[in-house]
Amino acid sequence: MNRKRTLTISAVAAMAVAVLMSAMPADSVITKDTGTDIVNTTSLTKSVRGYKSATPVKIYIKKNRVVKVEALGNQETPKYFDKAKAVLDKYEGKTVTKAQKMEVDAVSGATLSSKALVKNVQEGLKYYKEHK
Repeated sequence: MNRKRTLTISAVAAMAVAVLMSAMPADSVITKDTGTDIVNTTSLTKSVRGYKSATPVKIYIKKNRVVKVEALGNQETPKYFDKAKAVLDKYEGKTVTKAQKMEVDAVSGATLSSKALVKNVQEGLKYYKEHK
């Protein structure tokens, strides 16, 4: 009888821990690597789409400055998406606040993809400022 009670208490305790852990926010959007914060917009901006698909990015931030912005895997047409990625260079070296306020023009010939990339960067920087 004592063993059965111990097992029951252990099971209840394990379930309580599982419930508490699931309630804790696990931030997979912002990670850290050797002093650089990395914002990954994959789960943050699922509804932000270019011509064919979502266009997530990784934003590398060090000492409150955007170090680089990198486009992640997507289903966009490579020929046009390569043009669209030019908008990402405009953020490099800017403070997070300045980069967030920038109005970056879309790339002609790749308008939907470049607008989606800009939106991803804006949302990623907004999330960063709210959670850092």
